Amino acid sequence: MRLAGSLQLVLFLALTSRAAGLSIPLEVEQPPTIINQTSGPVIVLPFDHFITIRCEARANPPPQYRWTKDGEDFTPPYITTNNTGGTFVLHFKHLTQFQGKYRCYAFNKLGTAITEEIELMVLNIPKFPKEEIDPVVVQEGEPIILKCNPPQGMGRRQIYWMTIDLKQIEQDDRVSMDVDGNLYFSNALQTDSRQDYCCFVAFSIIRGITQKSPMAVVVKSFEAPPVRKAGLLLPSGVQTEKMLLKGRDLKLECIPEGFPTPTVKWIKLGEDLPPRKKLEKFGKLLAISAVEERDQGKYMCTAENSGGKVVHYFDVIVEEPPKWLTEPPQSQLTVIGSDVHIKCSVSGKPLPDITWRRNGELFEDDPESNRRVLDDTVVLHNARKEDSAVYQCEASNTHGSILANINIMVMNVAPLILTRDYQEYDVILGDHIIMDCTVFSSPPATITWAKDDAPETIKGERFLSLQNGALQIIRAEKDDSGVYVCAAFNTEGELTVTALLDVKDPTKIVDPPQDVEIISGSTAQLTCQAEYDKTLRSSFEVVWIKDGEEILTSFEEKPRYFMDDGLLQIMNVNLSDQGIYTCIARTSLDEDNATALLTVLDVPDAPKNIALLELKVPRNVSLSWKPGSDHNSSVTEFIVEYEESQWEPGRWRELQKVPGNQATAELALNGHLNYQFRVYAVNAVGPGPPSEPTERYKTPPAAPDRNPENIKIQGHLPHQMDITWEPLLPIEHNGPGLEYKVNYRKLGVEDNWKDHMEKRHSFVLRNTSTFVPYEIKIQSRNSHGWGPEPKVVTGYSGEDVPTAAPRDIAVEVINTTVLRVSWTPVPPATVRGHLGGYNVHWMRKHSLLNPNKSFDDRQSLSFPGKRSHAIVPSLKPFTEYRLIVNVFNKKGNGPNSDPVTFNTPEGVPEQVPILTASNAQKDSILLVWGPPPEANGILTGYLLQHHLINETTLEVVDSQETNITGADTTQWQLHGLQEGSLYRFHLSACTRAGCGPPLAQESNTIAPERVEGQQRNTSTQGWVIGTMCAVALLTLVALMACFVRRNKGGKYAVKEKEDLHPDVESQGMNDDTFCEYSDSDEKPLKGSSLCSLNGNDTVGDSVSRDSLVDYADGEGEFNEDGSFIGEYSGRRHRGSVSEPSGPGPVTA
Repeated sequence: MRLAGSLQLVLFLALTSRAAGLSIPLEVEQPPTIINQTSGPVIVLPFDHFITIRCEARANPPPQYRWTKDGEDFTPPYITTNNTGGTFVLHFKHLTQFQGKYRCYAFNKLGTAITEEIELMVLNIPKFPKEEIDPVVVQEGEPIILKCNPPQGMGRRQIYWMTIDLKQIEQDDRVSMDVDGNLYFSNALQTDSRQDYCCFVAFSIIRGITQKSPMAVVVKSFEAPPVRKAGLLLPSGVQTEKMLLKGRDLKLECIPEGFPTPTVKWIKLGEDLPPRKKLEKFGKLLAISAVEERDQGKYMCTAENSGGKVVHYFDVIVEEPPKWLTEPPQSQLTVIGSDVHIKCSVSGKPLPDITWRRNGELFEDDPESNRRVLDDTVVLHNARKEDSAVYQCEASNTHGSILANINIMVMNVAPLILTRDYQEYDVILGDHIIMDCTVFSSPPATITWAKDDAPETIKGERFLSLQNGALQIIRAEKDDSGVYVCAAFNTEGELTVTALLDVKDPTKIVDPPQDVEIISGSTAQLTCQAEYDKTLRSSFEVVWIKDGEEILTSFEEKPRYFMDDGLLQIMNVNLSDQGIYTCIARTSLDEDNATALLTVLDVPDAPKNIALLELKVPRNVSLSWKPGSDHNSSVTEFIVEYEESQWEPGRWRELQKVPGNQATAELALNGHLNYQFRVYAVNAVGPGPPSEPTERYKTPPAAPDRNPENIKIQGHLPHQMDITWEPLLPIEHNGPGLEYKVNYRKLGVEDNWKDHMEKRHSFVLRNTSTFVPYEIKIQSRNSHGWGPEPKVVTGYSGEDVPTAAPRDIAVEVINTTVLRVSWTPVPPATVRGHLGGYNVHWMRKHSLLNPNKSFDDRQSLSFPGKRSHAIVPSLKPFTEYRLIVNVFNKKGNGPNSDPVTFNTPEGVPEQVPILTASNAQKDSILLVWGPPPEANGILTGYLLQHHLINETTLEVVDSQETNITGADTTQWQLHGLQEGSLYRFHLSACTRAGCGPPLAQESNTIAPERVEGQQRNTSTQGWVIGTMCAVALLTLVALMACFVRRNKGGKYAVKEKEDLHPDVESQGMNDDTFCEYSDSDEKPLKGSSLCSLNGNDTVGDSVSRDSLVDYADGEGEFNEDGSFIGEYSGRRHRGSVSEPSGPGPVTA
């Protein structure tokens, strides 16, 4: 929650004589209040160049300052000019002369405030005096005291006794140092004699060490030192009084002397020693930390040895400097005529003396006035305005003093509102808001709040009037927006101030970032979309934090972080980017956040601690390792690699794969090699880096572990056999002198094994019979022995072309385009090699429709394997063919069989190329078409179907069909049609085998009103129509003559193309159908779709409402009644059509 522009002043104005703390705004006239001062004592060190003494106060009018030194007026030599009030600075060369106790006075016309005394102490560098110290000479068994007398210095000091070469003097129950640094020997020994006892003092505050001149100790020996009764070297006498301040550490010492060395014990008379006590320095020092009043009393130490004992008493007194019992007396604001009580409640031991001052001057009791001083209390009866002043209470005893400034203000003043008028406040819906109304007045003002010019005070459980005058609204609602008025009034007057409140919509993340796993090196993307109050657009921002630290925009040349409109992109992600990302969407009033975990997947780290262990089995070792980090993607496998120094030094090869949950591998090695190994891990991201390699491991030589593999036996020439094999890898030699023994013999006959030694990986056996089976085996050998017993493989010697042709060739015509051919297979001995299969070759000689036209279309199919029949597809109907068969092996083709000639039966014609409907009348339509491009037989006529169509639903209402028997008929006039109706026409060409696919066309008959118009037009233009009919008739005769000339092989030759569309009867064939088919160009046969010959086929049912568009660019024309009179110039067609005898229009 934000209080925009608030003065942040919290005033508690209890206006009685028992007022608590008082903070008066500077807009009101008031006496000085000390706000900053230097606390004493101030210690000036030798290396300080200057020292600052501070004194600052707040007042209205602004205060002036003066100083006293040791009770006398003092003018500082240098006053700072940076608005720090009475602060002054003393420089190094003048510091010594300024030692003393200082006090600051801050004053204006309403009063004077003073500070506590500030003691300034200037220290010199502590040093030991230069002196000559006489040697200490004692008898053995007598005590020794070496005085240190360290120089005075401030702060903590540490004292050490050492030799001149800085070896520490060891202390024990006989030798010890007291708190003042003196060194005590309870009894002297001969070994204590030396010339260089040195006392060193270290002052931490000046970071320096000083050394006392060396002292000599001479111990004269006794044969047997006499027993000396226990005594005390420290303290002296029987009783010591020890006074210390409360909270300090108590240290009581009893250092004994005597021979043998006495022991020391401690007690507290009348009670047990406190649990906080510690015995130090071998029991000679009793320490109690932070003493309290209950720790005072009598303590006794006892030193005892075999010669006697001695005791000493300590009377411990605990005192304390003055301190406030609760808190210092507080300043007060009161109205004229009231009584004011100022109480100074302090404690201390001895009991502090209290001194009162008014504006820095001593203030004593005056029974005749209204101002009374009663020990620790000042009473102002019936206070007047002139009683306003700064009163000082100072409590002091022998251990120090404390001082309090109490501002007493006696006045009557009308309310003064310190909060700015028309202050604007913003709050988020559902949050709390405090609207300030800071008021200063005397007597205290009554404060009320109202909203939107309403006269009544705001009430409700969500609206709270605070003690400082502010209004707090709990769980702000949208309706709380508006104008608020704060009114303050007392007996002296009234004042109001206006506040404006606007309740904003909260900021909410609606599309938080999602947890994501990303592969190292790629780009990670996190999105964070938020809704917020649009009036806060200027302050809205989205901040991204990773693991508690904000991600800042980088100004590098290639920054890795890109942030824009709630999007965070991290380029080239690495493992350091993994962590929790927090999106903070915030405005100046509120914020929302969401977190997501970014997990970076990376390749595994290299395995560590690779260890190699030799197993009992020769040339077998065990490899173990410790997996590295998998970087959030489980290891799927470990790859063990090897490198050997003989054949491929420096090249690492894979040896074995190990599952990802295993960290050991047993390795079988080859002989006569010098290995080293390494391991790397693989996870879903990829392979990680390899481990460090192991030390070299050398295997002993041995016989080969295996024989050659992939033995191939080929007969490239008829009378030889080529044998090749895959040789052993160099690392598989297992030793020097590798070679191969080739054993061979004929299969199936009594024959002995013959062998041949070969160092290469091939062998040629010559002068063999043609295609004879052999048994072969190959065995490895090196200078250390033979490989295992080899396996026997079988192969054949060289092949030759077959010598026999298939016999009894027979064909069976299945349909117009497919036939079945069969034969008697050749004897196996005549194949003279591995049987490849049979080739079927056929040639199209001529069409039975036009015997005078010859073709030279040659095609073939290969049928692999041993078989005696095959299916030949894609033949042309009504055609004569010639067919032969031959056998083949790898060497080539055998001789051809005797040729067989056969004819294919008639088939159905192809679709007519064009169908037009013209010269529509009210009950008739003229249809004109062209003959089919390929008749596939003797054309017998046409089948015409016409269907009456419902033009709304496009459904067939009535259907009729007409058989047109004239093969040369190319037009037909349909009569008896309904006037003004839509008709669909289907026309198919027919042979004795059936009718081909139909071509469709649609047309409308003429409505009666159009017929009348045509009749009127005919009567005026009859001569034009007659002329056009004559021209059309002549053109049609010329068209028919062109078709006849072309079909007879005249000058209108058509380029021939193969059409491999199979007949419907070729569907469902078995595996005898196609295999390695090729035409005369030896190109593979491509299958195609099958076309139905049924009249209802979709091809025949396709409708062309404007079939002549395809021919619009040709030279064809139509006469007036729609008859086709131009040369047919459409697509080029294959095959031939039946020869028409000329135009022959027929009417139904």
